[in-house]
Amino acid sequence: MGQIRVGILGTSWWADAMYLPSLDGSKKAVVSACCGRNEERARQLASNWNIPAVYTNWEEMLNQESLDAVIISTPNDTHFPLALAALEKGLHVLCEKPLALNYTEARKMLEVAQRQKAVTMVPFTYSFLPMNQKIKSLLSEGFLGDPYHLNFRYFAGYGRSAEYSWRFDQKHAGSGSLGDLGSHFIYLAVWFFGSVTHVWAELNTVTSRPELDPSGQAYSQTDDFSIIVLTFSNGAKGVVQATTMAHEPSLWGQSHYFDLHGSGGTLRGWTDWEQTYKLLGAKSEDEKFTEIDFSELMQEGKSKKSIQQMYKETFRKRGRMTGEFIEAVASSTSCRPTFEDGAEVQRILDAALLSAQQNCKISIEEII
Repeated sequence: MGQIRVGILGTSWWADAMYLPSLDGSKKAVVSACCGRNEERARQLASNWNIPAVYTNWEEMLNQESLDAVIISTPNDTHFPLALAALEKGLHVLCEKPLALNYTEARKMLEVAQRQKAVTMVPFTYSFLPMNQKIKSLLSEGFLGDPYHLNFRYFAGYGRSAEYSWRFDQKHAGSGSLGDLGSHFIYLAVWFFGSVTHVWAELNTVTSRPELDPSGQAYSQTDDFSIIVLTFSNGAKGVVQATTMAHEPSLWGQSHYFDLHGSGGTLRGWTDWEQTYKLLGAKSEDEKFTEIDFSELMQEGKSKKSIQQMYKETFRKRGRMTGEFIEAVASSTSCRPTFEDGAEVQRILDAALLSAQQNCKISIEEII
């Protein structure tokens, strides 16, 4: 296959900051068209990235353009119709997380993708970054021995504003902190420790937001703080905490913490995305932690001691995530995370929502 012709659905800052720089650095991709509801913004994006065709109607773009793949970077409630339409036209699809509003939608998207033999990706971004790649490698080598438990915390502060945001509107987002932040770390938890059998969750709303959305309609507000307890099929346990209410005085206003324990030792990582990006490890016989080096995964970001540089080069220079999707389409192979992975995470999200509603532990088998 020659150059992969890509259509961009969604003209948000994320498409501008993540997908288009990555595609611009790919020799195997050409962006043929973009589509956004705001025509002025869509045309500005097209001008910035030399995209020849601009649409405000996604159906017109899919019907009129000769595409090989689409990238869906739109609010959560649009993922299902956009992905199905693209898949039915025989296109390969990268769709933002969470994959859908619920597991019913996600399962349908997976079924159609499998029937169409499409290459799919759900971009759980942090799984591509050096620290988590190193953790995965160490786990594969048996560093932890038998896994006991993990504790992941994602602290962000964008929910501290009391303004309306679609991310806290149930009809558009499905869930709040749970789906927007928690889904990232749920994927990591499954990637590290394996499949989940049971879920318990508490979802909380701290900030009082406007009762009406911008159109004047009442809406149901989603969680801005969540705690999830996972039981894995191997018997291990996991806690994932995600909050949009944390004051994190750093450049990106967020921090991540990872603790993993097992019969063979402990791994502990954390970052504030400004000063610290560190992984420690201790085997069961060790008396103190040792910093684990993964400079081979850092490239220029390590030499420049810039965490932001490392983040950018991972996706733009090293071709991770978006580049891997394009490579898989070009070579008719697969890449991860797939729609199957995204649907598995969505099932856990649905179990967490049900757990919070019923105040009890939920078997993953109940989500069908």
